[in-house]
Amino acid sequence: MDSFDPRTPVTAAAAAAARPFSPRQRLGISPSSISSGGATTFLFDSAAAGTSRFLMSPSPSHPPPLPATGRLLVLYASQTGNAMDAAERVGREAERGGCPAVDVLSMDSFDPSRLPGERSVVFVVSTTGQGDPPDSMKGFWRYLLKKELGARWLEGVRYAVFGLGDSGYQKYNFAAKKIDKRLSQLGADRIIKLGLGNDQHFSGYEGALDPWLLSLWRSLNQENPSLLPRISDIINPSLINLGDSKIEVVYYSSDDAPQDSTVSDSKKLIGRARTMSPALKFHNDGEPQYMLKMVTNQRLTKEDSEKDVRHFELENPSSAISYQVGDALEILPSQDPSAVNAFIERCNLDPDCYIMIRAKGGDEVSKCSLVNGMMDRMKLKTFVALTMDVTSASPRRYFFEVMSYFATAEHEKERLQYFASPEGREDLYKYNQKESRTVLEVLEDFPSVHMPFEWLVQLTPPLKKRAFSISSSPLAHPNQIHLTVSVVSWLTPFKRARHGLCSTWLAGLSPNEEKLIPCWIHKGSLPPPHPSVPLVLIGPGTGCAPFRAFVEERAAQSVREPTAPVLFFFGCRNEDNDFLYKDLWLKHTQDKGVLSPEEGGGFFVAFSRDQSQKVYVQHKIKEQSVRVWNLLCSGASIYVAGSSTKMPADVTAALEEVLRQKGGEAASGWLGKLERAGKFNIETWS
Repeated sequence: MDSFDPRTPVTAAAAAAARPFSPRQRLGISPSSISSGGATTFLFDSAAAGTSRFLMSPSPSHPPPLPATGRLLVLYASQTGNAMDAAERVGREAERGGCPAVDVLSMDSFDPSRLPGERSVVFVVSTTGQGDPPDSMKGFWRYLLKKELGARWLEGVRYAVFGLGDSGYQKYNFAAKKIDKRLSQLGADRIIKLGLGNDQHFSGYEGALDPWLLSLWRSLNQENPSLLPRISDIINPSLINLGDSKIEVVYYSSDDAPQDSTVSDSKKLIGRARTMSPALKFHNDGEPQYMLKMVTNQRLTKEDSEKDVRHFELENPSSAISYQVGDALEILPSQDPSAVNAFIERCNLDPDCYIMIRAKGGDEVSKCSLVNGMMDRMKLKTFVALTMDVTSASPRRYFFEVMSYFATAEHEKERLQYFASPEGREDLYKYNQKESRTVLEVLEDFPSVHMPFEWLVQLTPPLKKRAFSISSSPLAHPNQIHLTVSVVSWLTPFKRARHGLCSTWLAGLSPNEEKLIPCWIHKGSLPPPHPSVPLVLIGPGTGCAPFRAFVEERAAQSVREPTAPVLFFFGCRNEDNDFLYKDLWLKHTQDKGVLSPEEGGGFFVAFSRDQSQKVYVQHKIKEQSVRVWNLLCSGASIYVAGSSTKMPADVTAALEEVLRQKGGEAASGWLGKLERAGKFNIETWS
């Protein structure tokens, strides 16, 4: 039993301060969008003071005719769904504060030429990759960069920007900072200063969103009381009816149910399930491109090493796999069937019934249920297993708020309301995020809660694909993909063993099994280099994965054409424990291999724990400054991969030092120029 009991009753004062806010939003469908054959538009509609619109399938060229006066426009750009969640919270709170009209729209569903007609706009923007804007922001951003837009184009527009990012990355919240600056350049006035949410905060982005929203509502109320007349309902919310979920579930008997048994059927089943799930808007690529078989599962680190790093070889027996070096493989992991069964039993669901999910109030054929022109249905258990992460992901704060409405035990209701409040944020963090509680565990901790399946579908974290850098070359392995994966495991503060869902599942697969792995090829952030371009590769730990592919590719190319030299800097803790692919690297340093000195290349290893003073890749870069400088003068491209903590900044600093020492003032800004030219590329992960 954990020493922290989530069901402990809270004081009356804490309970009073913890009243949850109401979403009061319903989902409907615009009939005209269906009859006209255009993009289906889903609308949040409220019977209360405001109206919220949210386009699930945007049509940027034909934006809805929305009035500018007396409304708050919330525009978001989201790659994984976090910014959308934050934007919907902005909309919920504004609506509760009495705003006459609230419109929450994806940025790619709004015509940017209409921005000057708005008066109050909130932007919620995430940053992806190495400072990149989300896909849904790119068109909007290109429009804002038009030269003909003058310094007074947005005069009279008041705006606020909140960014979602991770300070572990060098270009922290870069997209939000860019749009905030550009809006000001175009003449718009800030309502409040830029807010920056940080994944490194113990509460994630909400740690900054809470005070930022409070400041926003106070500023809007002072500037225009008619826009937000009931600010007290936001700051000190009273208990309001929850309202309906956005979606509804239609149940069917198992008569004449489809039977899915072949590989093709399995791909279609996954595609159908994930298309039907409303939570997977930002994670759905349809059917898997490949169903691959595990043919090699090899541990690279020693058995007694604290790190378990595996080499996996996945094969498509029937045909070659189309990919490039630098690409990533996305894998849909399999959840523990016993845990899925336990979730279904805890929620009093029938695992064998067939369901179809559709928009609330929608027609039988809706975006949520339309698959290849036909209404589809599937077994409830299959839907849960393929779309709802009930075994690894921790629920968001809003999940606890909704749970409070369905708690029949008063002490559980009070505790859930407290968790959902700003006052309970730290205790929720200790209970939920720090302990990596799953949805199943949370529901088991609050036995009086019986949440309808509609709400569970809507609020349970989606089962996301996991991305891994491909560590093989298609020239060397045309029908295989190799991965270098660290099997994730850790202990929580209360000494509960936790395991990464996907890496643990892959590590448990035997090459003798017939289990097929759903896979998608995803373009990575390391573009494949031309054979004539010299390379400086820097990849400590599992950061060597993409460079194993680069070296294999360069070796295969060298057989048929001249290739440029390659320098590779690798780092690990101990030579004996975690020198990943040692034999492979050493082979390529000999007999005129691509890493051999006689070919102009080199392989340099930093063992951080084999001596009293720690040595890292940045130290090796400085030691080999002459080689690095000469290769850069020959037009080399630089590639960096690995942990997003200190390594990228330390490596960048080492490279800048080499350039200063060897090139003097003439080399100032060289790295920036390389980056703009696409010749300095970084791929990192948390």
